[in-house]
Amino acid sequence: MNNYSTHRSDVFISKKMSYCLRHNPEKYGLKLDEYGSVDLQKFLNAMNKMHHFQPKLTEMKIREIMNFSDKERFEIKNGKICALYGHSIPIKRKQAIPPDILYHGTTHSFLSSIMKEGLLPMGRQYVNLSTDIEMAESVGKRRDNHPVILKINAKQAVKDGIKFYIGNNEVWLCDHVPTKYLTL
Repeated sequence: MNNYSTHRSDVFISKKMSYCLRHNPEKYGLKLDEYGSVDLQKFLNAMNKMHHFQPKLTEMKIREIMNFSDKERFEIKNGKICALYGHSIPIKRKQAIPPDILYHGTTHSFLSSIMKEGLLPMGRQYVNLSTDIEMAESVGKRRDNHPVILKINAKQAVKDGIKFYIGNNEVWLCDHVPTKYLTL
């Protein structure tokens, strides 16, 4: 398989993994634990049964996809796999103190609503926030070629009792970010 085909295949696999681990494990006959993890072998069996991957999806292939991804989306630990962020299903997250400033990329069309209501999860369990402007811009560009980048005063939000959770090294999660912590 050429590099382009391999890349397309890896993207397809990553999207199916995300769908299963973030949104619909039941469709695959899986039940995640309270932190969003599932036994890796059960996950591999379910993915192969559902998608008939050829060659079969293996732990080595998943690790290869994880290593070459531009984002840290999944974690394999103690024989289990989980998605690190982006869930629409309820899971528990470890509360932690974020960097003083976080960022969020969005479209111009959502800006007026955000400035009235703050940042809301919008179909996901948490609001996803970035540690740097580049990542926020990349996220915002999914829906707008010239996204709006919001700066979040996470330091003040924490002082005021807003809870933040670790997604990964570049993504932080929050239930809701009120407008008073947002600037353009």
